[in-house]
Amino acid sequence: MGAPIVVGVDGFAESPPAAHWAAREALLRDLRLRLIHAWNPPSPQAPTLPHEDDLCYWAQRLLTDLVGELRDAHPGLRVSAELVPRETVPALLDAARDAEMLVLGSRGRGTPGGYLLGSTGRHVLAHGERPVIMVHADDRPLTADVTVGVCLRGTNEETLRFAFDAAARRGGALRAVHAGAGRSAGTSGPENEESGEAGAGDALDAALRPWREKYPGVPVAEALTSERPALGVMHTAPGSGLLVLGREETEPDPVPCLGSVIHAAVHHAPCPVAVVPCG
Repeated sequence: MGAPIVVGVDGFAESPPAAHWAAREALLRDLRLRLIHAWNPPSPQAPTLPHEDDLCYWAQRLLTDLVGELRDAHPGLRVSAELVPRETVPALLDAARDAEMLVLGSRGRGTPGGYLLGSTGRHVLAHGERPVIMVHADDRPLTADVTVGVCLRGTNEETLRFAFDAAARRGGALRAVHAGAGRSAGTSGPENEESGEAGAGDALDAALRPWREKYPGVPVAEALTSERPALGVMHTAPGSGLLVLGREETEPDPVPCLGSVIHAAVHHAPCPVAVVPCG
């Protein structure tokens, strides 16, 4: 039996869309779905609350209702749920280590002030050891196509493996984009830009070649743009059902750093975003 897909659930509106996305993914991969709700139980010295006001009761009710909703909407889904009496970030990171992927909900793009990603999401995206998928509350099913951002100065193996596999399972095409082509310090002029783009094109083709051979049924379109990476990836993603990005390993830090491309994608991509740890 394969590793499950884990969904972090809380009481906010973004949790059900994330859980439904994860349920469809679990059926697509023939995997179990595991819902977890992390919460900090009252200290032993705290006074006992009436049953209806018991935090544990309402947390369990949240999971029970969502499990029933998922089973009704996705026949054949194997789903379980559990309360985890721990702080949220450590609980999610621990659960993700034994998972195929971790799915989290993000607020809708119309959120006042644009704060779509909270501190929990930032920490998990920055330090998760498995792919983390952020699903916006207002995401709607688009196409089976997958867009993947390719960084030619780093390792892409895990990112491309995830992206090609996702496109193959969905029966969609893959768009591989490298942004920043032709941009190099200390050079300018059309000849240098053309040379830089040609070199980037060759490097992109070389990075994709072994994966094209492993997934011959996946149509692949290559895209090069001289735009800054965050903008270039965002301008390529529309029409896709999933955007896949790699994340280089980062040192532990109280303030997690996601990088400009991942930060822009989580806030502005028109589809769910998969962040795959590399290295």
